[in-house]
Amino acid sequence: MKELQYKLMSNDNAQQSVSIIADMQSSPRDFEIEAGDLDMPIPILPARNMVIFPKVFHPMLIGRSSSLRLVKAAEHKNALIGVFCQKKADVENPQAQDLHPVGVVARVSRIFEMPGGHVTAIVHALYRARLGGIVDELPYLRGRVKIDPEKEVDEKSDHFKMLFESIRDTLVNNQQELEIVPELAFNIRTLPVQSETVSVMCSNLSMDVQDKILLLEKNDVEERMFSLLQILGRQVKLAQIKASIQQKAKQTIDQQQRTYFLQQQMKMIQDELGISNGVADTHDEAFRLRRIAVFKEWNDNVKEVFNKELLKFEKLYPQNGEYATMLTYLETMLAVPWGQFTKDTLNLKKAQRTLNSRHYGLEKVKERILEHLAVLKLKGNMKSPILCFYGPPGVGKTSLGRSIAEAMGRKYVRISLGGMHDESEIRGHRRTYIGAMPGQIVKSLIKAKSYNPVFVLDEIDKVCSSHNGDPSAALLEVLDPEQNKAFHDNYLEVDVDLSHVMFIATANDLSTIPKPLLDRLELIEVSSYITEEKVEIARKHLVPKQMEENGMKKENVKFSKAALETIVEDYTRESGVRQLEKMIGKVLRKVALKYALDETVQLIDIKPDNLTDYLGMKLYSRDKYQGNEYAGVVTGLAWTAVGGEILFVETSLSKGKGGRLTLTGNLGDVMKESAMLALEFIKAHASLLQIDQEVFDNWNIHIHVPEGAIPKDGPSAGITMATSIASALTQRKVKAGIAMTGEITLRGKVLPVGGIREKILAAKRAGIKEVILCEENRKDIEEIEEIYLKGLTFHYVNNVKEVFEMALLKSKVADPIDLTVPKEEHEEKSEK
Repeated sequence: MKELQYKLMSNDNAQQSVSIIADMQSSPRDFEIEAGDLDMPIPILPARNMVIFPKVFHPMLIGRSSSLRLVKAAEHKNALIGVFCQKKADVENPQAQDLHPVGVVARVSRIFEMPGGHVTAIVHALYRARLGGIVDELPYLRGRVKIDPEKEVDEKSDHFKMLFESIRDTLVNNQQELEIVPELAFNIRTLPVQSETVSVMCSNLSMDVQDKILLLEKNDVEERMFSLLQILGRQVKLAQIKASIQQKAKQTIDQQQRTYFLQQQMKMIQDELGISNGVADTHDEAFRLRRIAVFKEWNDNVKEVFNKELLKFEKLYPQNGEYATMLTYLETMLAVPWGQFTKDTLNLKKAQRTLNSRHYGLEKVKERILEHLAVLKLKGNMKSPILCFYGPPGVGKTSLGRSIAEAMGRKYVRISLGGMHDESEIRGHRRTYIGAMPGQIVKSLIKAKSYNPVFVLDEIDKVCSSHNGDPSAALLEVLDPEQNKAFHDNYLEVDVDLSHVMFIATANDLSTIPKPLLDRLELIEVSSYITEEKVEIARKHLVPKQMEENGMKKENVKFSKAALETIVEDYTRESGVRQLEKMIGKVLRKVALKYALDETVQLIDIKPDNLTDYLGMKLYSRDKYQGNEYAGVVTGLAWTAVGGEILFVETSLSKGKGGRLTLTGNLGDVMKESAMLALEFIKAHASLLQIDQEVFDNWNIHIHVPEGAIPKDGPSAGITMATSIASALTQRKVKAGIAMTGEITLRGKVLPVGGIREKILAAKRAGIKEVILCEENRKDIEEIEEIYLKGLTFHYVNNVKEVFEMALLKSKVADPIDLTVPKEEHEEKSEK
């Protein structure tokens, strides 16, 4: 047994302990002990990182003073001890819970003083045992131990022999993987086939403590052998994987070193020949680009194109004209954030608070944004919609895009399309051109450093075409969810996936956007603000912003609500709030001057009474309703780029042969046609208004719309002109406090018009009480908030006859014009 022990000792153990065991004359006599609890507690020797198997001699290095006392007492008395491995090697004073429950009962055969002051004890393991508990800790551990002997095994059976041979072959054939020295491998071949050999191998082979505990737990020797075979197989596999990884790493390092040495040699040769070190610099640059490219998450196509271009670049000298172009292209490819996504913030309540804090009103717009976030949260992924906010200037269309990006937790990029006339600005230039660069889309991706930002395409209605192409046509691919997942940039020459980008377009006038492009947009109207909304926006947002920009504090200046309303009504004429913000800034600069000149100035209260001191005289005056004392004067409603306005249509009559029609007031073609349609309808239905047909031959009609310096166009004044002509020809009064809007046809049918919300607000500001609209515009009125409709009565009509019945009174104006034709003139005309 001792000779067997020598053969399987590791090198370290062999040098320090094998000779000691060899000098032993004989092992102590083993007493037969029956299975079960021992009669009395025995000393417990804790072992660090060491598991001993039954029937094995094993050296143990003794370090603790308590362990030294234990082994000396056990040797002297030839007493039994329990050897149990610690669960954690760094525990200095282990208790029962710190020891593995399975171990061995052993005797201390001999103790030796080793060089360096170390003490080594030779322990002879006898039986498997289980620890029942610790009963005493001083002068060393003592505990209850239960003998748990191994089952009998038939060492001559074929099954035992085959298991043993499999273990032997595994050890011999995998010496390097299992770190077995050649001498040990040679001795393994001659080991006897018996169970003691298995215990010796389990004790001395290099394995984890947990694996050895697992083997010691096996009560059946054959099961232990099978588990040992599995553990050895796993160790061999892990060792092979480790070797493979190391080999690959070595090859990579060798290749890099080889490349470096070759580059240095080329550099030295070029220096000797007087040639610049261009090639070496090129290879250094290529190596840097290749190292960055390793971390890029691009698809196979992009990777193939990049590697192909990089190989071309490596063959260029810096003096080559294409060197800088190729380097710029490769760096651009690396700058594109391929597959780098930001995580969407899908907290709808937080997004709602963000939108509400930044934008007053705009309920439909904010609702649509929250709908998108809700779908994104439920589905996890979706095609980003192409939203288009359209409306007059200054209502917050562009700032909505920034708020959406913040609410979603995405990067924000604004692309200005106003005045863009070159298609290459979108698709990029081909690399064959001097100064070629990628398009604005790819540039913006690089700027955002994200593959799913929010792009705001500002002023999409102001894109214009030229001999360089039509940028709006290039936008068709960008803004089509079915196509933009493979957007082709001419500079990169690879497809870029834009399906994750959320595009938001802004526009003032939809009529200038090409129909195919308009079809790809989801239109959301951002209408103009009414006075009450502008006052709230100024109070909550504009005043605090301007106070900060002008160095003012709350204790320095105070804006009253009436003052803000006066600024909106008398000093601005716009649909948005840009001019309002400028006026507030102008007031605060005046206030800042006062504080700078006189530091004793207290709180300055801005009121309507003192606004002229800061802003001067009023700039605008809103049109007010002028009454119905004149025939032919009718109030109409118009939409302008700065909101709704009321306008007056005036019709006058003058004697003249031929019945000439004159139109003035800087009217557009459509508006002129509306006037002619209205006159022709009244001529065709003169009997309806009891108008003598002779009037049209003897009176000239002049239609004028005031403010001739302002261009006016559109069909919405059709019924207004018809009513004005009818009032002038009949000299009947127009109903007081009434306004109207609607298109007229030659048959007298009234058609719907747009801009209803702005027109209604203009009517309310002017003091109008009743409004006549087309029946089909009823749905537009129903969408307006009730608070804006308070004080107005609406009449819905389908034809001009209904308009006349509602708008024209039976009574005539004071001093009406006599339109009757003299009898002699009538007879003379009849004779002719």
